Amino acid sequence: MKIKFSFFKLIFLIIFLNSCTTTSPAKHEIYKSELFAVEKEFCVMAQSEGIQKAFLYFAADSSVILRGDRLVKGKQAIGLQYESLPAKGVKLEWTPDFADVSSSGDLGYTFGKYTFLKTDSMGHTIRNTGIFHTVWRRQPDGKWRFVWD
Repeated sequence: MKIKFSFFKLIFLIIFLNSCTTTSPAKHEIYKSELFAVEKEFCVMAQSEGIQKAFLYFAADSSVILRGDRLVKGKQAIGLQYESLPAKGVKLEWTPDFADVSSSGDLGYTFGKYTFLKTDSMGHTIRNTGIFHTVWRRQPDGKWRFVWD
């Protein structure tokens, strides 16, 4: 009988601990809505205040971005990556099509379509479109910051 009693204690403990790390479906939807909103804020800031400022603001300190075939590691390096973009003649727009968040509410990802427009020295607009994928982590202060883009 003692073995069964210990077994049931163990099962109860596992269920209890698991319930502490998961969220209700309603809370999960709230987390997803937060992530959609943060992704949209990120895009709005890039358009209104500049790409470099937006990437620096929304990046976690240890963020990594993939540009071409090169990884840019860390917030400072990301700032340098966008430093050379001209203030005028460049526009980056994107819209998240999908977001999901871990059951603990501390890690999530988004993806969707982006458009990058750049006006060359002859006045021609160069258009680059594609799909973006961003991984987000909730920081100790509760704010979402991207860790991969």
